[in-house]
Amino acid sequence: MDMSDAVIVKSTRLKSVVWNDFDRIKKGDSCIAVCRHCKKKLSGSSTSGTSHLRNHLIRCQRRANLPQIYTARDKKKEGALTIANFDQEQKTDEVINLVNIRFEQGQTKDDISNYGSSNFNQTRSRFDLARMIILHGYPLSMVEQVGFRVFVKNLQPFFELVTSEGVEADCMEIYAKEKQKVSEVLDKLPGKISLTADMWASFGGSEFLSLTAHYIDESWQLKKKILSFIMVDSSHTEDMLSEIIIRSLMDWDIDRKLFSMTFDSFSTNDNIALKIRDRQSQNKFLYCNGQLFDVRCAANVINMMVQDTLEALGEMTAKIRGSIRYVKSSQAIQSKFEEIAQEVGIQVERCIGLDNPLQWNSTYAMVEIALEYRAVFALLQENDPVYTMYPSDIEWDRATVITSYLKHFVEMINAFTRFKSPTANLYFHEICSLYEQLKEWCKNPDDYISSLAFKMRSKFEEYWQRCSLGLAVAAVLDPRFKMKLVEFNYAQIFGSVAPGRISNVHDCVKELYDEHSISLASLDQGLAWQVGGGPRMPNSGRDSRDRLTGFDTYLQETTQSEGSKSDLDKYLEEPLFPRNAPGFDVLNWWKVHTPRYPILSMMARNVLGMPMSKASLDSAFNTGGRVLDRDWSSLKPATIQALMCAQDWIRSELES
Repeated sequence: MDMSDAVIVKSTRLKSVVWNDFDRIKKGDSCIAVCRHCKKKLSGSSTSGTSHLRNHLIRCQRRANLPQIYTARDKKKEGALTIANFDQEQKTDEVINLVNIRFEQGQTKDDISNYGSSNFNQTRSRFDLARMIILHGYPLSMVEQVGFRVFVKNLQPFFELVTSEGVEADCMEIYAKEKQKVSEVLDKLPGKISLTADMWASFGGSEFLSLTAHYIDESWQLKKKILSFIMVDSSHTEDMLSEIIIRSLMDWDIDRKLFSMTFDSFSTNDNIALKIRDRQSQNKFLYCNGQLFDVRCAANVINMMVQDTLEALGEMTAKIRGSIRYVKSSQAIQSKFEEIAQEVGIQVERCIGLDNPLQWNSTYAMVEIALEYRAVFALLQENDPVYTMYPSDIEWDRATVITSYLKHFVEMINAFTRFKSPTANLYFHEICSLYEQLKEWCKNPDDYISSLAFKMRSKFEEYWQRCSLGLAVAAVLDPRFKMKLVEFNYAQIFGSVAPGRISNVHDCVKELYDEHSISLASLDQGLAWQVGGGPRMPNSGRDSRDRLTGFDTYLQETTQSEGSKSDLDKYLEEPLFPRNAPGFDVLNWWKVHTPRYPILSMMARNVLGMPMSKASLDSAFNTGGRVLDRDWSSLKPATIQALMCAQDWIRSELES
């Protein structure tokens, strides 16, 4: 038969596995099937079926030396390997091995091409698998599960399956490569780095310290990367924990670049922060003698006050939960509840429902909705003697006030988390508003409510003592507010003593600016040494014995200070940027204005990158801590660190 104009037909309609051994070739209007082993030609028409092809494979001499998966009596479902074909994993491995042998023997280059495997790369595929496991948090043991092994072998028979130990080694290699990339990024950063510290728990009871770097890169984008995920023992002292953090800084070679650290507001963190700050200050690594170094998470402080409010609501919350359970206990009671609501004219769009105790905003929503049905619950109690969970009028009144506090906290957390990468300038006004609210709440005539307010205010003022200066400085570096927002808020909060507080903020901004000015001058001098072989001096072309070069320097400095203004002076004196300008981005503003404010922009890069809150949208309302995945919890500490860090790095790379 003349095959000169014949073409190979590739169709997704060819479902039978026998086509793994035949090429379907179209010659004119007819189709033939050519055996890949002996090149025998048989009918390949769609009306001919595949039984004759299967029978040929049984008799084919060139294929006889290969393991036979099919028999003439095999009239069962045609298809690739399926889990249903095997009762035990051992049988699965035996058939997988048969498939391996089948593809290792007698395959020509053309055969490989026909299977679509000409570009297959075992090493690349292994690392793709490891990256997938890292990225999505899959268990390492999945590579040994029967379903996964069958799926992979049917998808790509050439892939050599790996063990869990093998994929763990691949993950460690990926971690090492990604760590080198992150290290190079941190080494080339134009500004400082701020760290956050978080504690994680594992299902095995172990605890882990997570350190995350926050910085603004050369493109003026706020970035963050997990640097360390270290297992710590509950017996570790504060000294030991501070040493672990310092050692991590030195391992990454960023101890000289540290600007601030953000901790939760627990007393155990006080000494840790103090020891690290003292160590950094001794080495002259911190600005403003470390005044801005110790930052406490704003969301964590709010959550601590939330716990006080939930505790004050405790008995009331229990009664509301009991009332809702009673209403939901039968269709008859629920119908009666709805009838009463219609009678009293209450048309509430939201229905009562139980909360999720692990999400405090859920508890707030439950109580808030229940308050709207207060009159309905009252009538239900009068008409139903079985219903005994009804709160008293005093409890309802107190719940109304306390729920208004929770509403304020929910709004604040939403404000903190509405931006994926919030800069430090966004927090000052919200925190000041909370300060004013707490002062008002303390004036409540109900001693129960006022004592709650004083308790919350005590926690807040500890936070304010540590963080108010950093919050204010960050607000000053927002061109929409500058010193004006500080002046406005401090006048509201502090009244007659506000001028002194405002002056403290201005002095800190000035000191910070001066230190950045010195840093920039040192950097320029260092570049001069590298480029010119020595320090950059004025009038360097003159005679080296000129005794008045010092006078020239003095003249230049005094003339400049008398005749021109600093970056800071110009910035503060110029009009504010419109507050409601659409699409305003503070980092983009500084990126554009860097040539105009070279020193101040360097300062803005460091300050605006400070993480004032660690809360993310998915964990902001959690009442519990962060818990490591069950599968990863059982791994070695070094492997857990590699997986957690690499996962963060790969995800951030994909997002960017």
